[in-house]
Amino acid sequence: MQRAIELSIENVKDSKGGPFGVVITKDNEIIAEGTNLVTSTNDTTAHAEIVAIRNACKKLKNFQLPDCIMYTSCEPCPMCLGAIYWAHIEKVYYGNSKKDAAAIDFDDSFIYKQLSMPYEKRSIPMIQIMQKDAEVAFKEWKKKQDKIEY
Repeated sequence: MQRAIELSIENVKDSKGGPFGVVITKDNEIIAEGTNLVTSTNDTTAHAEIVAIRNACKKLKNFQLPDCIMYTSCEPCPMCLGAIYWAHIEKVYYGNSKKDAAAIDFDDSFIYKQLSMPYEKRSIPMIQIMQKDAEVAFKEWKKKQDKIEY
């Protein structure tokens, strides 16, 4: 956790992005690090957790991280939390809470509220179209014999 916190402080000083740092370990060894690079890379998804997950997956040559532990300087946002679950990370330790993050204008509460609303009441309209056409890929996937499931 100390290294994740150091990364978050360094990231502020280096002006690479927000005050967030992450370390991913496996067998008590650091295998990947990440910092928030949203503004320096113009990538909305470049949160520290996502950057660290990408680095860990690349290093381990695997799209899942089931035996890994994440140490993050702040409680993950909804996007990062989703990525953590998809990566099958075993455990997450965090420093600052989402309430602490909201106090410095990194407030994700609106996303949580939006997710619990019906589609038609969300601030970004979610409108299903061309479902039958889109379903073709799903049908092909379902019958594919050599697929790699995740």
